[in-house]
Amino acid sequence: MKKINLKINGSEYSLEIDENMRLIDLIRDVVGLTGTKEGCGEGECGACTVIMGGVTVNSCMVLAFQANGKEILTIEGVKGKGNDKLHPIQKAFLEEGAVQCGFCIPGMVLSAKALLDENNTPSREEIREGISGNLCRCTGYNKIVDAIEKAAYYLVKEAEDNEI
Repeated sequence: MKKINLKINGSEYSLEIDENMRLIDLIRDVVGLTGTKEGCGEGECGACTVIMGGVTVNSCMVLAFQANGKEILTIEGVKGKGNDKLHPIQKAFLEEGAVQCGFCIPGMVLSAKALLDENNTPSREEIREGISGNLCRCTGYNKIVDAIEKAAYYLVKEAEDNEI
């Protein structure tokens, strides 16, 4: 057993875990946040993507003890500002019809967030590269790229409005 301390979506946790526990199992089974999905269990599909220490990771490939001292963001922690319950990325995904079955969407949203946190005006090619670790079997990606492009616009506009 290993003792770890981490922050998930702003809440602090101090836990004793099996040293072989994966981060996805800690998030889903110990903490109870089931928005993070397990697709392939091999780090190939991106369904389990979370942001750990500011970087996207496949939580099925990370041992939970590697998150010790880190801050984790899951889909449950992605929220809008003020009274808006939806983050601009989530809003754009809905508006552009980028959500089909929904299984890949938590990972897609987190990959998009990581991209837009680094580059708030990405090209379509940069968007495709930013989500390249995430597989979607429903949309054909065009609607997802459109949604991320729209989300970038929303985020830039939101930042400009806050400067006034």
